[in-house]
Amino acid sequence: MIGATVTFSYTGDFDRSRITKVAEDGRAMFEGMPGVRFKFFTFDEKHQQAVNFYVWDSKEQAEQFFSDELRERVTGLYGVAPVVEFVEIAEIVDNSAR
Repeated sequence: MIGATVTFSYTGDFDRSRITKVAEDGRAMFEGMPGVRFKFFTFDEKHQQAVNFYVWDSKEQAEQFFSDELRERVTGLYGVAPVVEFVEIAEIVDNSAR
């Protein structure tokens, strides 16, 4: 499994309502998407960042998804360009079924 962290860093123009609107509007796109196990939309007002985290079945699927076209599109949505980083996931603990 591969994790992808997509970070949008702002310099004084952080807009919480814009970020939450992107998350609300984008959620349906990822529900049931092949290859995506989890996607988390997050934001941190103190550090003026929106950070989205994905868990993918494979690195190939993740890299294919984060195309130049997608990066351009999300830059328009968030108002800043993303930094995309990949990490290998050793294990996941999921207590949500409790």
